[in-house]
Amino acid sequence: MRQIQTEPLTATAFAPFGDVLDASGDFRLINAGLCRRHHDRGVLDFGLDGRAGISIFKAEPRALPYAFDLIECHPDGSQAFLPMTADPFLVIVAESPAHAPRAFLTDGRQGINLHRGTWHGVLTPLHPPGLFAVVDRIGPTPNLQEHRYPTPWTVVA
Repeated sequence: MRQIQTEPLTATAFAPFGDVLDASGDFRLINAGLCRRHHDRGVLDFGLDGRAGISIFKAEPRALPYAFDLIECHPDGSQAFLPMTADPFLVIVAESPAHAPRAFLTDGRQGINLHRGTWHGVLTPLHPPGLFAVVDRIGPTPNLQEHRYPTPWTVVA
């Protein structure tokens, strides 16, 4: 069995794959000083023929250890996952199907923005209800490539 260990999701470790979306670091006060704006936290990229769309995903919760054999990528646009509850979720990414995947565990207060073309696992909440707002590319061309590993990987805590 091929195993990968979860890592905490940090901006530095996740940088090759995308952006960590959280309320940390620099901010500016807005709304008469009653709101902190953590400005421009992710780079949205929808290609020449795409536009931003906001969808709501409701995914079945999984548990660790978690076995998977499918990763996917969206060559024409970025994809941001914003949890609608304060629960940790699992983020699986890989440089390519030929590279070993990595598994990041969010802290329950983080979302992610996957850069265009990043290979990643499917949405993997660890707690119900598994509800996410997703900002991604809407456009006229197919924007999904999938790869199945011949031998599954197992993510352990």
